[in-house]
Amino acid sequence: MRVILRCDPALYGRLPRPLPAGQGLPQWLRSMPATAFSETHGQDVRTVKQCPPFVDAMSYGFIVPLPCDVTVDAGVFSWTWDLPPLSVQTHPRSPLSFHVPAQVEGTPFRQDEQTIVKFNSFWTVELEPGYSLFATHPVNRADLPFRLLTGLVDADRFNDVGILFPAVWIDPGFSGVLPAGTPIAQCFPVLRGALDLICEPLSEERQQRYDATAVSLLSKPGVYRRRFRARGRSAQK
Repeated sequence: MRVILRCDPALYGRLPRPLPAGQGLPQWLRSMPATAFSETHGQDVRTVKQCPPFVDAMSYGFIVPLPCDVTVDAGVFSWTWDLPPLSVQTHPRSPLSFHVPAQVEGTPFRQDEQTIVKFNSFWTVELEPGYSLFATHPVNRADLPFRLLTGLVDADRFNDVGILFPAVWIDPGFSGVLPAGTPIAQCFPVLRGALDLICEPLSEERQQRYDATAVSLLSKPGVYRRRFRARGRSAQK
């Protein structure tokens, strides 16, 4: 799957580049223990660090990073970013802007103390024909002070300008610096097409396979990783 990312020539080499999500895993995941004691079980149990679906979801697609440091103090956002003159006249120069509350009126995102920010994109994204770009909050990143609103863009057709990423700033008490490189969106291509959902009872053969696989999963660790997990995700460039 080819993903072409472009930026203003004046910014090329100055912007942090989007990167495969597997290269942007948070430090808390890297440093967390593989096992932890469970009071319920009275013994050590495996943590989510050993759960391939959990980690693979965080590693899927690519991450769009924040282009510069953003300081937040008492609800005021500021940044210092010395940009050169840009080649494209209508190109944004600020890392973020804002949505007015009325734009989310009637949704769960409309809260008195929450600000709706809009992360400006400095990269355009072009996908292969028939594919759309699924953009969502960085997976399992509850540690970030915002929550990206999920969107789907037909980036095989819409790729002349950058995609904007709206987000709810959920931590009004946050004070500090959101550093350059912070993941603001996790994106991956999805093939467009209608789903053909088929619901049916398990056949006798599938009942036997269900039991056999369930027993195997419960009897020893690593069964999913060894027998079912697809290889090759780390080859993303």
